[in-house]
Amino acid sequence: MTIRVVVADDQAAVRTGLALILDNSKADIEVVGQASDGLQAVEMTLELDPDVVLMDVRMPRLDGISATRQIAARTNVLVLTTFDVDEYVFGAFRAGAVGFLLKDVDAERLVEAVQLVERGDGVVAPEVTRKLISAFAHRSVPDEVEMDALTPREQEVLGYLGHGFTNAEIASRLAIADNTAKTHVSRILTKLGLRSRVQAAVVAQEAGLTARLAEETS
Repeated sequence: MTIRVVVADDQAAVRTGLALILDNSKADIEVVGQASDGLQAVEMTLELDPDVVLMDVRMPRLDGISATRQIAARTNVLVLTTFDVDEYVFGAFRAGAVGFLLKDVDAERLVEAVQLVERGDGVVAPEVTRKLISAFAHRSVPDEVEMDALTPREQEVLGYLGHGFTNAEIASRLAIADNTAKTHVSRILTKLGLRSRVQAAVVAQEAGLTARLAEETS
């Protein structure tokens, strides 16, 4: 099945470059629309019903955060940002974006991210994960998190989330099916009352699970 993508960025050269990368990849991806601002991104999403929207953060008329908030229930939003520490990125995460990558991402990783996001898997650049954890931990995580509610395997999966791993990467490390990893992640979020993988990564860091995992695998 072809993955249909809308690219939203106010810089024409960036839009064109992203579209060329995706259209010319060996993956079954088609760029069906290019939006120059957030309002146009919303309009294109409603009209074209894409599987994924690549969303810039800072755009005229309607910014990427507000646009994401309007379309996140309809499609999967992958935010591409120049800023590795930025209130706008965190705002987009809260608005419902599925993934976060920096604009200097290489072509192969971009194509892979679009495929993962289309399946509903979260994608967060390691740089963004670390910066968000450092900058927003006290604001994004509930005051009380019941770690005892998690099974040993779920705590292990949570540790990998703290390192920014995708479901497929977790499945590979644990020698389990991708769907099993996805189920573990879903249960972790439900049990801990979290809304996203980024919040889960923060919890993993604060609980020391990432450090423990690094020691066990070293």
